Amino acid sequence: MDVKQQPFGQTKDGTVVDLFTLSNDNGLEIKISNYGGTIVSVLAPDTQGNLADVVLGFEDLAGYLQPHPYFGALVGRFANRIAGGKFTLQGVEYTLARNNGQNHLHGGLKGFDKAIWQAEAVPGEVEVGLKLTHVSPDGDEGYPGKLRATVLYTLNIDNELKIHYTATTDRTTVVNLTNHAYFNLAGAGAGDILEHEVMLNADVFTPIDETLIPTGELRSVSGTPLDFSELTPIGARINQEDEQLRLAGGYDHNFVVNGPAGTVRLAARVHEPVTGRVMEVYTTAPGTQFYSGNFLDGTITGKAGAVYHKRTGFCLETQHFPDSPNKPEFPTTVLEPGDEYRQTTIYKFLTR
Repeated sequence: MDVKQQPFGQTKDGTVVDLFTLSNDNGLEIKISNYGGTIVSVLAPDTQGNLADVVLGFEDLAGYLQPHPYFGALVGRFANRIAGGKFTLQGVEYTLARNNGQNHLHGGLKGFDKAIWQAEAVPGEVEVGLKLTHVSPDGDEGYPGKLRATVLYTLNIDNELKIHYTATTDRTTVVNLTNHAYFNLAGAGAGDILEHEVMLNADVFTPIDETLIPTGELRSVSGTPLDFSELTPIGARINQEDEQLRLAGGYDHNFVVNGPAGTVRLAARVHEPVTGRVMEVYTTAPGTQFYSGNFLDGTITGKAGAVYHKRTGFCLETQHFPDSPNKPEFPTTVLEPGDEYRQTTIYKFLTR
């Protein structure tokens, strides 16, 4: 088990950014930057022991400083969308940036994905880690309260990447944190992800409107193209004539993870049939946003010159439901002074 630190580049104002490498004795290697808490790479073995980088992104910091679709980043204060860029809390209406059409997305114009987090390496014998901390001031991007966020990444000998999120506030606020890694288990840049087989441990999902905001309904996946209760290729039904798929251009939906929120339980399993790589996702969060890379459009060139076309990566973002501050029927995202926001997600890498 090892954790190493090296320079990753400088921001435009000259701030030095670092890259941390977590590795175990099985050959699994994960690189994380303190710029945006970004998972830069995950080298994972296939059934033959061959390593490939299975997350989309860039080889240097310069790529992450340009506009991109949150490759590998920690997103907050509020992951996903808030309708109309507004919410009301304790009778006060708060206005946020509308950076996704008429809606607010992933914390705004300068969310946690663009912050330089304070970093501390965490050595160990059975697991190694990286502790990241960030203080978001009162009023940051329109959100109330001074929020102190901590994210602990750890890698253990069981090939588990654990992400443990905590946060506290000095005023009543809302918070919803996740990581936005794009995966391709055949290797980043190895083509589309339509043959990847996905199982989602979710009996219901939250239908969306034309701006991708949940309607507030909980609908059964049974009999719909969103039924991934058994391993199913992503591409098997993605082009069906279905209103939900039409609205999102594929999959970009929140699935309600079976079992009690707050407890670690299986949320998803993904199998890539050619390499035999498997990724399992476990979480305490109430939902998982499954996104099939519909908005990748071939305008971004990433690692090793790979062009990221539509559906060349998928995301499994463990989080609270989109637009929760405006949907009192959804699990609450309100955080009070004296309380602590806690969320744990585990990405486990296997072969089959």
